[in-house]
Amino acid sequence: MQPTTDRLMKDLRAVVVDTEELLKATANQTGERIEKVRARAEESLRNARARVQAASHDVQAAAQDAMQEVDSQVRQNPWTAVGVAATIGFVAGVLLGRK
Repeated sequence: MQPTTDRLMKDLRAVVVDTEELLKATANQTGERIEKVRARAEESLRNARARVQAASHDVQAAAQDAMQEVDSQVRQNPWTAVGVAATIGFVAGVLLGRK
């Protein structure tokens, strides 16, 4: 996930939590206006939950697709994969070995 998407998901989850807390806090209050606001908030909360769940599913599906693609590439080009892994290991070793 991109940093912007991560932040959006985090913010959306925070809105869901805040809305749940608000609904709990106003549960004992009555009145026509309060009831209308609560109904709108509950509907918005249901929609936000659905969006978070859909986005989470999309991210999982994308990660699964990427993993399958990497697996396919490694199986088709095993020596290239070994070379890339060795190069990464070498570079990491050189960088970590510096004093």
